[in-house]
Amino acid sequence: MTAKSRSKTAARPSKLAVAARMTAATLATACLLALLAHGSARAADAPAADTSDQVIVPDVERRDVHKPKYPSNDFEIGLFGGTYSSQNFGTAFAWGGRLGYDITEDFFVEATYGKSKVSDKEFRQILPGGIFTAEQEKLKYYDLSLGWNFLPGEIFIGKNWAKASTMYAIGGIGSTSFDSQRMQTWNFGLGAKLFLADWVALRADVRDHIYTLDLLGKRGSTQNPEVTLGFSFFY
Repeated sequence: MTAKSRSKTAARPSKLAVAARMTAATLATACLLALLAHGSARAADAPAADTSDQVIVPDVERRDVHKPKYPSNDFEIGLFGGTYSSQNFGTAFAWGGRLGYDITEDFFVEATYGKSKVSDKEFRQILPGGIFTAEQEKLKYYDLSLGWNFLPGEIFIGKNWAKASTMYAIGGIGSTSFDSQRMQTWNFGLGAKLFLADWVALRADVRDHIYTLDLLGKRGSTQNPEVTLGFSFFY
């Protein structure tokens, strides 16, 4: 055997060595597959996490809630007093009452009834017996008016006191009667309210009552201004 043949023989592995290697590789593959199968089985057997549980469970007892009924305060009733100046028969004390309803925040309707007196004292100095049966006659009037709150706001008194207020324009139609005469009357004017509370307000009014009067055979339109101060109550 030559040296070259010996070297080839030494380099070629024996059949026993090849078989040992193949056996070891097979065992290693089997062990790996077994480990993978065991891990999959443990993962399948593990319980799933319960995501529905809350960290804090509220313990709140439900109760029925009844909404309170707040008054609308759309209705208004008031009393007033002041002066009524008749164009031909002097100035006298006037008083009466009002009943109103707020249609919206801007507009309202109002019915007014008032009383005063008229006097023909000046005429009695010229005409014997005067114009009326008595020197003084009772005057009554009523009207139905529409008002417009054109300047709502607040009035500040000092640094820490403020009250709601509004100014309004008002006008309407009604009737005036005295000495057995009844005249259709138009009224126009301005007014202001100072709300002392949600249910009461101080009120001032200036109005002109316009009606046609037949006096000593002459018929003409008369201007009869009225200035009043009073209180209004809301419900």
